[in-house]
Amino acid sequence: MSIKRKKKLASWTTWICILLLFVLAIGVFSLCVGSGGFYFKEIIFSIKRGSPEFSILFDIRLPRIILGFAVGGALSLAGVILQGIFRNPLVEPYTLGISGGAVLGVTLNMVLGIAKILGVISLPISGFLGGTVVIIILYFLSINKRILKMHELLLCGVMISFVCSSLLMLLMAVSKTENLHGIIFWMMGSLEQPNMNLMWAAVIMSVFGLIVSYFFCFDLNALLLGEEEAAHLGINVEKTKRLLFVTASVLTGFSVSVAGIIGFVGLLVPHFVRMFVGNDYRILNISVFLLGGGFLVFCDALARIVIAPLELPVGVITGILGGTLFIYSILKKKLIIG
Repeated sequence: MSIKRKKKLASWTTWICILLLFVLAIGVFSLCVGSGGFYFKEIIFSIKRGSPEFSILFDIRLPRIILGFAVGGALSLAGVILQGIFRNPLVEPYTLGISGGAVLGVTLNMVLGIAKILGVISLPISGFLGGTVVIIILYFLSINKRILKMHELLLCGVMISFVCSSLLMLLMAVSKTENLHGIIFWMMGSLEQPNMNLMWAAVIMSVFGLIVSYFFCFDLNALLLGEEEAAHLGINVEKTKRLLFVTASVLTGFSVSVAGIIGFVGLLVPHFVRMFVGNDYRILNISVFLLGGGFLVFCDALARIVIAPLELPVGVITGILGGTLFIYSILKKKLIIG
């Protein structure tokens, strides 16, 4: 093994260890803070199973931390995949209208009163179905002679996003006042998911997406050079684009259906990671996943303590913090892929 490769592996290992420590620290911080704060020493030695404190920590806060890590990792991974196949640093998971379809599905559920009949579990199912419909429409609008036209895909996605937003406003205008609060709250994002099965489904989905992305890390590296150059290197460009588009879309649709719209995670995190670890997808995928998960867990912790004992929607915090950091990254002039 050459000295240069050894240095690269050592650098990658160092960054992964740093990010793992960051995620662990943020997890402990999020576990301790809230309307009822705990010291780390109390969590380790004093809290007994069956006590109210134990229930707060391990039945309420810990599931939120796990869900936040899964959703944040999935959105960040979807963002870095889409930026790679589009070769555009401004593409994010919500650009293609998939989130609009998911929110539209949830809104229809609320307006039609389906949740009152089938229960709360029907809301994320409706969201996922709405996102899936948009994915199918996008795919068939953009495919031409088995070639996925990326420019057409992007334009169709933006237009579908506008259409979904208009339909959403229409439904909000005609819906009952009692439904408006639920719709708006869903649109702003929340990690307060009472169903443990959905939480673990989000974890499985995000980890599965990470594994799939690693089968295509060399393909993504080649796509940075352009589609023609990637084809010359032996990459099946069309197959890669289709599979990665579906992977990123499913990650986005499922995340939105479980947690609502949480902006800037899939746009901001990939840029910040590139500033430190570079553009190689062999390290980029796992780094983005870890930092995205930690970032969302941190934002959720802030959402719980900024106006405690009240709680802000986590999408508000990611919008403010993410927008500020994104402007900073633009000023650093390091937003170029490849």
